[in-house]
Formats: sequence, C-alpha cells, structure tokens
Amino acid sequence: MPGARLTRRPSGAGPLNGLSFAVKDLIDVAGAPTGGGNPDWLASHDCPRVSAPVVDALLGAGATLTGKTITDELAFSLEGVNAHDGTPRNPACPDRIPGGSSSGSASAVAAGLVDFALGTDTGGSVRVPASFVGIFGFRPTHGAVSLAGVTPFAPSYDTVGWFARDIATLAAVGDVLLPNAPPAPIRRLRLVRDAFALADPAVAAALRSRCEGLAIDDEVTLFDGTDDDWRECYRVLQGAEIWRELGPWITAVRPRFGDAIAPRFADAAAITANDVARWTPVRATLRSRVAALLGDGVGLVLPTAPCIALRKDAAGLEISDFYRRALTLTSIAGHAGLPQITVPAGRVDGCPVGLSIVAAAGCDRALLDVSSRWAALALTEEPI
Repeated sequence: MPGARLTRRPSGAGPLNGLSFAVKDLIDVAGAPTGGGNPDWLASHDCPRVSAPVVDALLGAGATLTGKTITDELAFSLEGVNAHDGTPRNPACPDRIPGGSSSGSASAVAAGLVDFALGTDTGGSVRVPASFVGIFGFRPTHGAVSLAGVTPFAPSYDTVGWFARDIATLAAVGDVLLPNAPPAPIRRLRLVRDAFALADPAVAAALRSRCEGLAIDDEVTLFDGTDDDWRECYRVLQGAEIWRELGPWITAVRPRFGDAIAPRFADAAAITANDVARWTPVRATLRSRVAALLGDGVGLVLPTAPCIALRKDAAGLEISDFYRRALTLTSIAGHAGLPQITVPAGRVDGCPVGLSIVAAAGCDRALLDVSSRWAALALTEEPI
C-alpha cells in the first residue's frame, strides 16, 4: 500500500518462524486502517481495534507481518488495476497486469518481498493472479478458514486464500490456518476437457503437455455446453450478495469508484429477487454435477485462467472475453465451495500459466501435499 510500511512482530513461535507475510487491504490488522482499495471506504470506517483471526494465527505461529497490499476496489475485479492506489507490478511480465483482486499480495510474493501473503478469493481473486504472476495460490474449502475481520463481498462465495513461491511454504500456512484433520488422499486425477477448451489454444496445449507427468486417469466433461449458465448463475447470485452487503453503504456514502468498477456495482444493484429465485436452484444443480465427477479421492484438473496475463493496454473486448471465460472456470470451485490449488506449470510467450486441481470439500490438506504429483510438476519449472 502507499504510505508508511505496516509491520507487526510475531506474538509467538511455531512452524512459520522466520517467515514474512503481507495481507490484502480487506483484512483487518489491529491499529491499522482497512482501506478496501477505495478512499471513501477508508474515510468512513474506523480503524479496527483487533486483528482478523487469520492474522493473529500467523503471528502466533512465528511469522512477521511486513505490509498490507493493494486490492482492486472492494474486491470487484480480476484485473489488479486500482484507480486510486495504482496497479501492482507483475514481476513475471512487467508489461502486463498482475490479476486481481488480490493483486498486491500476488505481486509481493512473486517479487520476493515476502515469503507468503494472504488474499481473498470469491470469484478467482487468488487463483487468477497466482497464474498471471507464476506462483502457487490456494483457495480453501468455503468456511474452513475464518472470515471474521475480513470485509465481506459475497459471503457464500468468499474465502481467505494465500500465495507462496513454493508448495512447502503454502502447506505450512495451511497447517496453521486449516482445521486439524487427517488428509483424505487424492488417488485419481480427471482432466476436465471442456475447461481446457475455454483456454487459449496455446495455453491449453502447454498445460496438456505438462499433464503428461500427472498420470491422468481419464477425461470428463463438466459444462456440457452450459458454460453460460455457470457464469450467469455466478453473476446473479454473487451480485445479489454484494449489494446486500455493500449496497447500504454505497447508497449512503455515494463513493467515488473507478470507471471500470462503478458499472459493476450498478449491475449488482439491478439484480432482483426474481433473478435470485431463478438461479438459486441452478447453483444446487451445478454443485451436484461437480460432486458427481469428484467422487471419492478424485481431483479435477483444469486451467487456472484461460490466458496469460493481459497487457496493460488491453481493449474492452479483450477484457470482456477474459472475464467470460475466467469466471466460468473459477465458478466451479466457487459454486460448490471447494478447495483449489493453482500450480505454476509453464509459460506461453514468456508469461506464466497455472494448472489447477479442484478437490472435494475438506480435502484441502491433500491438495497441499508436498509429495503430490502436481508439486513435483512445479519443481520441474525453471524460475521466472
């Protein structure tokens, strides 16, 4: 974030001794303002007196907090562009965006400024930037990690996720934040064919070639031509929750939003109760479809994002196409509340691309297994 660097020393000792971290500016740190990426949010909210439990847990495990990071305004973006605080650098390809809305956290980790960082992930805000900057990212099972002290966005989709440059650090953070439970092993991997079809041909080809080292058991289809339903269901249900959570403040304060953000809140405000009633049972159907493919001990393999990071000067049609495909991919774990890891798995035109594994609810620790096939896959990649 612009301004003086925020630091907090460890409050205890544990598995994160010696590690440094940063937190997205939607997550409370006692005595420091939570700005939410918007100056009017900052001005109209008191400084928190207590930290979010996730922050306290990390400090208690021996980690040192060394900064808060830029977020897209109130998390409403996958680009990483903030009209007020600026656009964090993408260290892997500096002429391109870092991805949002946990852009600052992803950038800080990729640049080596911290060992790991917290973000939030509702519709892909950890997963997409992790892919764009070439690091590991993790979205936990919905509800597995406390959201107390975190600015709400769309609560039935919101999660606190995290980034690291290596899976050992990613797993160490998971050991601190996730519930204690024996890992349910992932014994079979199923490649989601129509998810790969949503990616740019070069990205799909690069990731498929990397999948040869994963011993994929079979290929399945998930969307079956209903891609638009997955995305529209997410747009409506997420938007309704956003307006329920943030609409009263927006109506009262009339904040200044960036040109790209203001229309998104206007769209959320226009969603009706009839829209919600129509799409709520659709979400249940989509969740059932994912569950049927997962079964016992199964992981679904898919591209994390449909393309490499967009150029900073990308035009409107290119951005719209990115959102259309990206939100379809990220809605899989989002609708069903499932954990997902993204692994830096290759490069296209010199830019990183991520490969994801989605698992059944509660299988978080299995995804973080340092001896897994996907962990080994990432180890064969050259550093950026």
